Amino acid sequence: MGYRPSCLDGPGAGRPSGPRLAVVGNPENRRVALFEDAVRGAGLPAPRVVPWADVLRAGGADFAADEIVRLDSPGENPEVDRLLRGATDPTRVEGSGRWYARFTAAVRSLRGGVRLDDPDELAVLFDKRLCHAVLDAAGVPVPASPTSGPRAAPVRGWEDVRAAMREHRMPRLFVKPAHGSSASGVLAVEAGGGGRIRATTSVELAADGGLYNSLKVRRYEREQDIAAIVDALAPDGLHLERWLPKAAQEGRAADLRVVVVAGRATHAVVRTSRSPLTNLHLGGRRGDLDAVREAVEAAGARWSDLPDVCERAAACFPRTLCVGVDLLPAVGWRRAAVGEVNAFGDLLPRLTGLPGSGAEGLDTYAAQVAAALGDLARYRTGTPHA
Repeated sequence: MGYRPSCLDGPGAGRPSGPRLAVVGNPENRRVALFEDAVRGAGLPAPRVVPWADVLRAGGADFAADEIVRLDSPGENPEVDRLLRGATDPTRVEGSGRWYARFTAAVRSLRGGVRLDDPDELAVLFDKRLCHAVLDAAGVPVPASPTSGPRAAPVRGWEDVRAAMREHRMPRLFVKPAHGSSASGVLAVEAGGGGRIRATTSVELAADGGLYNSLKVRRYEREQDIAAIVDALAPDGLHLERWLPKAAQEGRAADLRVVVVAGRATHAVVRTSRSPLTNLHLGGRRGDLDAVREAVEAAGARWSDLPDVCERAAACFPRTLCVGVDLLPAVGWRRAAVGEVNAFGDLLPRLTGLPGSGAEGLDTYAAQVAAALGDLARYRTGTPHA
């Protein structure tokens, strides 16, 4: 792994004197606050905060040539959500296609600065179909998918999902909004004998057919309900993936979120759940990382192979400083596949770096500040990380 943070102990530390940082985000959000804390903790002036709402209303923003610019999530702000999705109710699931088009346009409207997030790479990261194809082409293990890549046939509705399940022999699969995040709109679908079908999801299907995000994971067992949800989501774009059986910890399905900074896996958290959705905001809970390491090694595999897979995934996006990789360990802990790569997957408060990563004692934001300053020359030239 060998992450190499820059020295931030004072002048003459191999970096430009007096660097200026800026962040495009929602000023009231804890993500921005955590980044501000990390910048101040490095002994630097507080970063300039450029609100997403201002960017969207003004059609862009300008940055000085030497200003180091980080982008953060536009989520959790009702006004920004309205500007991106056109929805008046932020709990509605629909509209991710419109969100994607407006968000990527907003990213491209930012002018100047030394960018820590590449617009072209963000456009891929926020399209699960494109991201899957890029990972697959690079030899990164991923679940099989009939919707991978720009030339795959679009999923027009539930009938197409049913056809894909038959044609690709996928009785268990995930149906994901192509531009979704935080498990919004995701369905874990499984078919049984006698035509039985079941979907596990956080989507609440209202009586009027509207779809709402819920913190409650529920199961639908009437095919007409599942079809209604999928048909409503299909216009925004859908991605299908084979449902891989995951390893377990204390009887709960387990996966890992691994943060990769400047090409190095620096932070990891285990997520466990009794449902197929392990997201912590949906009732998942943090597991024991040391126990995962022991289980991997007891199975005859190498623990280092897990962060290595995540680093290989991140290497597909060399001009983006930080990504969060969802790693799916297979039953038996000997193999793992990458479920997703998240552009804003670093919100792991109070989590410090992995032993031996070089980021010990640093949270995900402090590690990024150190890496951004240490890798500044690479960002100026657009070259990949070493």
